[in-house]
Amino acid sequence: MRNKSGQVTIFIIVALLIVIGIGLYFSLRSSIQTSNIPESFQPAYTSFLSCLQSDTEIGISILESQGGYIYLPDFEPGSEYMPFSSQLNFLGNPIPYWYYVSGNNIQKEQVPTLYEMQQQLEEFIVEKISACNFNSYYDEGFEISLDAVGATPRVTINDGSVDVILEMNVDMEKGSESVLVINHKISVDSALGSLYNSAMKIYDEEQEKLFLEGYAVDTLRLYAPVDGVEISCAPKIWDATTIFDELQGGIESNTGALHSSRSVDDYFIVDVPGVKEEVRFLNSKDWPYNFEVTPSEGSLLISNPVGSQAGLGVLGFCYVPYHFVYSIKYPVMVQIYSDGSQGSGQEIFQFPLAVVVQNNNPRESLEAEASPDVVPELCQYKNTPIQVTVRNKQGVPLEADISYECFGNTCSIGQTSNSGFMKEDFPQCANGFVTAKAEGYKDSSYLFSTVSAGSLTMIMDELYTRGVQLKVDGADYNGDAIIYFTSDDSTKTVLYPDQRSVQLSEGQYEVQVYIYSDSEITLGATTKQQCVDVPRGGFLGFVGLKEQRCFDIEIPEQVISQVLTGGGTQSYYVLDLELTNSGSIEINSKSFPVPKTIEQLNMNHLLFDESGLDITFGA
Repeated sequence: MRNKSGQVTIFIIVALLIVIGIGLYFSLRSSIQTSNIPESFQPAYTSFLSCLQSDTEIGISILESQGGYIYLPDFEPGSEYMPFSSQLNFLGNPIPYWYYVSGNNIQKEQVPTLYEMQQQLEEFIVEKISACNFNSYYDEGFEISLDAVGATPRVTINDGSVDVILEMNVDMEKGSESVLVINHKISVDSALGSLYNSAMKIYDEEQEKLFLEGYAVDTLRLYAPVDGVEISCAPKIWDATTIFDELQGGIESNTGALHSSRSVDDYFIVDVPGVKEEVRFLNSKDWPYNFEVTPSEGSLLISNPVGSQAGLGVLGFCYVPYHFVYSIKYPVMVQIYSDGSQGSGQEIFQFPLAVVVQNNNPRESLEAEASPDVVPELCQYKNTPIQVTVRNKQGVPLEADISYECFGNTCSIGQTSNSGFMKEDFPQCANGFVTAKAEGYKDSSYLFSTVSAGSLTMIMDELYTRGVQLKVDGADYNGDAIIYFTSDDSTKTVLYPDQRSVQLSEGQYEVQVYIYSDSEITLGATTKQQCVDVPRGGFLGFVGLKEQRCFDIEIPEQVISQVLTGGGTQSYYVLDLELTNSGSIEINSKSFPVPKTIEQLNMNHLLFDESGLDITFGA
């Protein structure tokens, strides 16, 4: 029995040695075959390594062109309030914003980490490696098999290279010879790592100092009226559309002028510590923009004069103060260029971010508390079914955008069908307003409670575009004038003679015509004494007694170049029938003497208040 036991032990030991030997053979075989591939298989294996390198280079190029992404994060659309989606369409290529403001006004970041970039490149290599082309070797009798299913790549992104170690079975056979290679290693010359590091420095600098918003504010004040005072007795009027067109051009040009060159010390230099590469900044008029300005009347910015009204002649001059508040949102593409010293040629890493100016000032930095969500909590709970029917006065159904307003919060509900009907869930509210908007019609609002299910029929007034012909003392007039059509809920402004039409619907209007002519009223420098009551000193001041103190106000010489020389005001109810059967509105106004002094100018304003207008509708 002792002998039999010894024999079993020997068999077990021998079996273990065989298993260990087989394991060592296969573990060492790969390294042996990797470094010592038979000469007949060298060209085919070199072709495989070239394919691996090509796939890696393509992946690197995608990472650099798409802000560090190969596989894009989920798309998030923008809104009318914030025009940015989560991606910028750059020459047909969607690139995720590193920083943007979502459609509901939440600040968001999409900055990839170096680890995430390595993971995406590894996934990309696994997807592409099986498509290597060995047709020429197949024609020579080779059989080449790639086991991409079990492939395990490890990517390391360095400052000057991208290293790839790939564990994957590459089995090659030809005739009676065969070789199996498992471990593969390549190194691609690339500045991806250093470009990404510089991109992060630039992004951090922007988030900390908001230098792009600083340039935006400077451009705004250069190209648009923001605040100031001008000596004039006529209103100052700007066209917002023209302002925004010029501002867009200014933003595009000034953004493109930013640079990182240290050989030039000028206003446009952007010097970010630690960034050695060339950096460029791009903007295009074709990219998403959002411009808002208040106060405004439609597309016009109007600032009325102070000092020309009756009773204010004591000021001795007229002036026009203006202050407009702008909000601007637009994208900027940041591009970092390598110098090609890594041997891979020049590379470009790029990423977009949003530039936001709110109320004439740069946005709050990302570390600050985000702005409140512009989607009110009310709008998140729509649970009352309401039927809405929209028609015009002739009973024709209308496609209209429907919204609901309750206590200052407005919720978008949807759009009626071509039959003018809609049934949707509304948020619950007592005494809210349902608003309908349709092209060619005046906005319509109805008081309506949504605490329970119900239905509502809305009638919309059609807007008619009609020509405006101004006459002065019965004769056609083609000089400068401003015509206002003011109703309870809106004001239509016509800058005559450049504008000769207006959109009106039936309703009550206050029509005002201001006619201005060139003149020069020179007001010499004057000194006026201004007195005010101030508390007396000591005990008398403590008990409330006051004394008068006076001081001098110096008014410099002023020249008034435009003055009121005609006009008037008239209340008029415009009938729908008049708008339907006419093609133009004729307004006859009175003229005033051209004033030569400030007293005569004030007299013209008194005449204006007393003068009416003759309004007729013609064919």
